[in-house]
Amino acid sequence: MKACCLILIAFLALSSSAVFAFDPSPLQDFCVAINETKTGGVFVNGKFCKDPKLVSANDFFYGGLKQGDTSGPLGSAVSPVAVNEIPGLNTLGISLARIDFAPKGLNPPHTHPRGTEILVVLEGKLLVGFVTSNPENRLFTKVLHKGDVFVFPIGLIHFQLNVGHENAVAIAGLSSQNAGVITIANAVFKSDPPISAQVLTKAFQVDKNIIAAIQKQL
Repeated sequence: MKACCLILIAFLALSSSAVFAFDPSPLQDFCVAINETKTGGVFVNGKFCKDPKLVSANDFFYGGLKQGDTSGPLGSAVSPVAVNEIPGLNTLGISLARIDFAPKGLNPPHTHPRGTEILVVLEGKLLVGFVTSNPENRLFTKVLHKGDVFVFPIGLIHFQLNVGHENAVAIAGLSSQNAGVITIANAVFKSDPPISAQVLTKAFQVDKNIIAAIQKQL
């Protein structure tokens, strides 16, 4: 009986550690990602590792973090710097993105399923916020100015809106090499294949013509 209890405790402990581990700590200096799939490659956390003897400084460098195109309907542009841009980020549990905003530009409500985000405003004035999970759905908002910093907890819906009259720029750090992004409007109204209109009309309590209009707009 005592042995069974010890086994159960050990199982629960291991289960808990698995739940709270997002990007695991690496057991080597680096694992530069490559798309190589030939026999003999080492597959680590979704990527194959480059032979360390062939690694160079360029594997840890990205020179393309420039102003994004904000001429689209949302007036914002997100330029990610994650493992796909810097192969050396593989297994290191960190990434970032540059976000450019035209006046009144919006980075729409979205979530990062695998990472917490910390945002620093470089230029402009942003209204930012996030919503807690059910059932409270509590909204936390703040107007940020140049030099201000704000945190969006992992998995929670959040947004940024340029409330100034000039362009705005922010840098977001993320606690994952590939935090992922789910834009709420796209996921709900632009899925492939589309979510049934019957589901959406009942979920949002609106006429099907409104759902169709939103889907057409997106």
